[in-house]
Amino acid sequence: MDVLCLQSGSSGNCVFVDTGSECVLFDAGISFRKVQTRLNEAGRDASEIDAIVISHDHRDHIGCLGVLNRKLNVPIHISRRTLRSTERRVPLGPVHDIQHFVPGETFTIGETAIETMPTPHDGVDGAAFTLDNGCSRFGLWTDLGCVFDDMLASVNTLDALFIESNYDENMLATSGYPEFLRDRISGSGGHISNREAAEVISHASDHLQWACLAHLSDENNDPDVALRTHRQCLGDRLHLICADRHLATQPLRVSPSKNQKLTQQMFF
Repeated sequence: MDVLCLQSGSSGNCVFVDTGSECVLFDAGISFRKVQTRLNEAGRDASEIDAIVISHDHRDHIGCLGVLNRKLNVPIHISRRTLRSTERRVPLGPVHDIQHFVPGETFTIGETAIETMPTPHDGVDGAAFTLDNGCSRFGLWTDLGCVFDDMLASVNTLDALFIESNYDENMLATSGYPEFLRDRISGSGGHISNREAAEVISHASDHLQWACLAHLSDENNDPDVALRTHRQCLGDRLHLICADRHLATQPLRVSPSKNQKLTQQMFF
């Protein structure tokens, strides 16, 4: 399974996953041109995409959904409530081939099972995803709200993880943000911090090959700070990388063997 984060953060979110049998685009927060350019730079092409999956209705995840649906001519997998809210938030234009899922259930795209977890994030009907292609399991968990039981129960089943690590607690507390916004970010409907993300990862098994820290705040976090916090909790046993807020992140590979240690084949 190959993972290419095309962008991650409040400026736009989009992740390309090649499961080995299907290619799926998760979230639609960047333009078709950026999707195509960044895939081309990694030796891939937008014509490979078989489906779009939407996590929730915030603009940085759905802002370009209508255009991507029409340009790619592929189905959109989205919950009914998320679609209704999206139609109110952005000018989608005509869209086609809408396929609904219910957060908490599992649906399939081709041969790939996509397990969904409802999140307490303050979007409408938000979901985090775990992909299972029969050989490996990859978690794509962002905009979580807070740490919840299903995450802790599932993380030890994963071979790789893309997880939000949104803010540094000290940076947020001393930021120029108004109190209501600080409370929203750190509250149960906002985001999880570097420390909280590291604690989630600490529950993973030794089969976890890598973790990509995602959705870093531009104002209240920094890649070096995030990595340092995670290292303090996790030590050096796990390969960690931070997703980029404005560009594609280096492609990552999930080994097909759950028992295989991280190898030189991690990058494709």
